[in-house]
Amino acid sequence: MPGSQELTRFIRSAFRSVWSLELLCFLMKHPDRDWAPDEMVAALRASDLIVRESLSSLTAAGLIVVNTSGAARYQPASPSLAALTEAAEQLYARSPDAVRRAIVSAASGDIAAFADAFRLRRD
Repeated sequence: MPGSQELTRFIRSAFRSVWSLELLCFLMKHPDRDWAPDEMVAALRASDLIVRESLSSLTAAGLIVVNTSGAARYQPASPSLAALTEAAEQLYARSPDAVRRAIVSAASGDIAAFADAFRLRRD
C-alpha cells in the first residue's frame, strides 16, 4: 500500500480534473471491456470534450489504453501504478473532498505559477 504522501503526489500529477478520476473509476469497474467515447459520455453524463481530455491525460499517465477506434480500457502500465490507482479510488470513496482538494490545489498551483510569470516587479 502506498504511503499518504506518495498517494497525494500521484493524485496531483495523474488527474487534471475530478472528471479524469471519475472516468478512471468507471473504467476500473469494467476492466474487461473497451468503452467507446460516446458510451463514456453517456455513462458519466459528461461532455465529449471532458471525456477526450480525460482520456488523453489518463493515457499519458499510463493508466489506460486507447485502441485505434478510440475505445478505452483500464490497463495500468505497471503494478505500482495499479496499486496507486486502487489506493486513490479507495481514498476517493472514503474521503471524496480530500481527493478533490488535492486535484484542485494542483491545478490552481499551475495557474498561480503561470500568472506569476506575468507579474510586474519593481526593482
